[in-house]
Amino acid sequence: MNFNFKEIATAGMVLFAVIDILGSIPIILSLRKKVGHVQSEKASIVAISIMIAFLFVGESILSLIGIDVNSFAVAGAFIIFFLAIEMILGISLYKDDEPETASIVPIAFPLIAGAGTLTSILSLRAEYHVENIIVAIIINVIFVYIVLKSSARIERILGKNGLNIIRKVFGVILMAIAVKLFVTNVNGLLSHAA
Repeated sequence: MNFNFKEIATAGMVLFAVIDILGSIPIILSLRKKVGHVQSEKASIVAISIMIAFLFVGESILSLIGIDVNSFAVAGAFIIFFLAIEMILGISLYKDDEPETASIVPIAFPLIAGAGTLTSILSLRAEYHVENIIVAIIINVIFVYIVLKSSARIERILGKNGLNIIRKVFGVILMAIAVKLFVTNVNGLLSHAA
């Protein structure tokens, strides 16, 4: 076991920023208004299952189609970079339509364990130990569960401006992490080619 607090913290912050559960509070609130109840427990369990499964089988799927983890991590760095631009500038480069119901499907996937999250998990796998990523996933899903349970209260406490500030701060952190992932994995690709 190679538990490393620095790796857990970095992976945790990447996932926190990519999942962006605080930024999703308006969507969660509108879902709650439409259907009256959000299944927090089920959504959290399904999301953690998807993320951990992808951590282990994602690499096999990639090798099956002939893509190495470093190449995927470079592509992931681009996605994380664009997500960061969305968060910092408050623009929407890509967003799914608002989900129709508050079931597991729109909340667990794609809201929590979406394409950006799964890409980030594989990108992190290229750089960090698996056990540290699992701990980071668990911490994030616990936080997601708390936010889902108390989304209305969090929105009242932070307000719209507070949520925007948190989103922009994590956008800058996410952008820096995307650049680091890009540089590290491009160096890895170049050393394999040499």
